[in-house]
Amino acid sequence: MILLIWPSERSQECAQALQREFDQPVKNVSNLDAACEELKSNTFSAVVLDHWLCEASPAAADLVLQHIGSSVPITVNFAISSIERVVRTVRMSLRQHKREMELARQHACMNLKSELKDDLTELFLSCGIGLQDPTLPAQAADQLRRIEEIGKHIQQRLAEDQALAAHA
Repeated sequence: MILLIWPSERSQECAQALQREFDQPVKNVSNLDAACEELKSNTFSAVVLDHWLCEASPAAADLVLQHIGSSVPITVNFAISSIERVVRTVRMSLRQHKREMELARQHACMNLKSELKDDLTELFLSCGIGLQDPTLPAQAADQLRRIEEIGKHIQQRLAEDQALAAHA
């Protein structure tokens, strides 16, 4: 759902255009207080704000932004923008947000894989040292070998994921 904040008689026309373009409902409100109430009770993929409203009431605009959550905030100067331009702006903003989220996900995955590789190295070293102990009971040695197998399986999965990512 998209939240449109625009105090204009043309806001309904804009809401319909956004709904057609993005195939999702558009909630239309005319002021920032109503927007805050909507943001408290609903989740939106995007919040399209009238630039003039933000300029006229910066404190209220800040309050809206505090409640925006994971919604993409998009400020539009409706005074100089056609509805087609608003739709293009929303489309570009959503695409940019999607790209940023994908890059953040990839970065987080790379960091996690790096940390897991370091942990696996430590696990293999610990298992290797433990298995060299001549006083180690057979049952404990079997458990260490099983831990080592699990570590190798994780290492193999990480290598497969890395190979898939390299080919993508």
